[in-house]
Amino acid sequence: MGKYNKTLREEAMNLRKLGRSYADISSTLNSKIPKSTLSYWFQGLDLSDEQRRQMKERADQRLKMARQLALAANKSKREVYLNSMRVRISYLGGLLDNYDIAKIALTMLYLGEGSKTQRGALMFGNSDPAIIALFVKLLRRCYDVDEKKFRCTLQCRADQDIIGLQEFWSKVTKIPQQQFYKAQIDPRTIGRPSKKLDYKGVCRIDYFSSDVYNELTTIVQEISKQYYGPVV
Repeated sequence: MGKYNKTLREEAMNLRKLGRSYADISSTLNSKIPKSTLSYWFQGLDLSDEQRRQMKERADQRLKMARQLALAANKSKREVYLNSMRVRISYLGGLLDNYDIAKIALTMLYLGEGSKTQRGALMFGNSDPAIIALFVKLLRRCYDVDEKKFRCTLQCRADQDIIGLQEFWSKVTKIPQQQFYKAQIDPRTIGRPSKKLDYKGVCRIDYFSSDVYNELTTIVQEISKQYYGPVV
């Protein structure tokens, strides 16, 4: 430790009293001083409460900045990853131009999100406009639907604009507002302001056709039987 002169040591100690970190001190003095050396120099250094407060404040700021940089880096890496994935699977959407593939996609979508208990009709609900739009588009693509058999029910929070939501979901589904049932308000949300301002509630689609319902459920059974074999 004798290779560092007294002036450098005094300057380092003065910077430490100002609440500077070891890295800041080395950078300011333009000298690569090992942390062990700085720690040795600062032994017994008498710091006031204000100096300690400043040191803690600087440390907190550095930690906050490091976290922000890490989040930004992770976000950037994730975006690169997702963009690469989008390019890799971009051809899949075009496969829905095939009628049979579109019907299988509709069946799988309904199997995952639709009601399997109301046998005289399809009942499909989701809060994601893209999923709802995909469902009604596939249904219209695969079947000669009777538009008058569509119904919509909105499930929303107490402080939401119901008229605005109906206009929004009517545009998404291309179902006239006259075919919307009365909105269902979650009583648990009364007096509790919504935190997600872009939340559009849940849109439930009803399409009254036992034939379509029966065909979709039969498709599931037949594909399962052919692909996996009979269930023991």
